[in-house]
Amino acid sequence: MPGDQARPLKSDLLHINMGPQHPSTHGVLRLFITTDGEIVHTVTPYLGYLHRCAEKIAEGTTWHQYIVYTDRMDYLAAMNCNWGYCEAVEQLMRATGTEVEIPEYAQYVRVIIAELNRIASHLIAFGTYGLDLGAMTPFFYALREREAILNIFEKVCGARLMYSYYDIGGVKWDIPPDAMEEIKLFLKIFPKKLVEYNALLTENKIFVE
Repeated sequence: MPGDQARPLKSDLLHINMGPQHPSTHGVLRLFITTDGEIVHTVTPYLGYLHRCAEKIAEGTTWHQYIVYTDRMDYLAAMNCNWGYCEAVEQLMRATGTEVEIPEYAQYVRVIIAELNRIASHLIAFGTYGLDLGAMTPFFYALREREAILNIFEKVCGARLMYSYYDIGGVKWDIPPDAMEEIKLFLKIFPKKLVEYNALLTENKIFVE
């Protein structure tokens, strides 16, 4: 009789393209996935969707002109990209016999600004991580502290995202007195905020269970 016997379901491998995502999203890549139902057999990643011919552009610019392009390497931590490039140029100059002396004060300024930018970048990292897993509140808390850092950067160099603040041999400007006061205030407040982040993420049900 029809229906008395169960026939095995036909199961073919399915090939799925996941991505590439829009360049404004984090983790830009294409995944070529082979699945059998809900079982994933293979995943082949394809990278390089953010390639911008930066090396070719550098061939047509001076050492100083290229600093602005380093902002785009990681727009969440542009200060650190500026610093990495400038320090690489300084090392090249020393290797070719040109002595470059970075004033001690400028070295301190470089570290202070880079650390603030690193914190701002990490705030976005863990905020979006929680958001992707369904924890929305930590994202807004992270943006709150990041906004304080961006306000400092705006006073230091007039920009909130693409700074071009570092220069070969130091930095372009000193930290203004009012920005220095905001940095001191941030350092006083921020450790207490870490307790909040810990409660919102580390002790969150999403992660604990």
